[in-house]
Amino acid sequence: MNNSLKLLLKILGISLLVIAVIFFVVRYNTKAYSPEDTVSYTNSDLTLDVFYNRPYKKGREIFGNLVPYDSIWRTGANEATTFKTNKDIMVDGSFLEKGKYTLWTVPKKESWEIVFNKKMYPWGIDLDGKVYRDPEFDALVVEVPSNHLQETIEQFTIHFEQANDFVFMILAWDHTSVAIPIRIKETPTIEAPSNN
Repeated sequence: MNNSLKLLLKILGISLLVIAVIFFVVRYNTKAYSPEDTVSYTNSDLTLDVFYNRPYKKGREIFGNLVPYDSIWRTGANEATTFKTNKDIMVDGSFLEKGKYTLWTVPKKESWEIVFNKKMYPWGIDLDGKVYRDPEFDALVVEVPSNHLQETIEQFTIHFEQANDFVFMILAWDHTSVAIPIRIKETPTIEAPSNN
């Protein structure tokens, strides 16, 4: 092997090492500001899981400013938020097949659009700051009212609350929350015909 080829391989190896170190440093720093979390809900044979990153308010005006109204949002920070259900469910009265989805939202002043997208993405936004979501892969879009909170929610939070036959997926940050009603899709019972 000649010297120029050895030198080229060394330079390539060092370059790859530097790129890997930069990647891990950037990833660590973004996770420090918006740590990742997983929230789960289990009841009977239904399991719902949400993976997301939790940014802080830090004195900023969130909705209508940091997160613009009427624009698609990755619903957190860093990676695209994911939602997984092991059963077919009804989300605000609309059918969603069991599976894993990326969860996107469009915050508005009085309501939010909630978007379940079939495609998994490497990150929530690209290098230009535009969201990765491709609308062609939207499995379900519903719109739910938003609520104004008196108290301030410092860190973006997703959690589940049970109420009667529904579980609500709650998204809350700053002075805003939305509650998305979910229930298991009932399979109709078929009665055998009577012999009368």
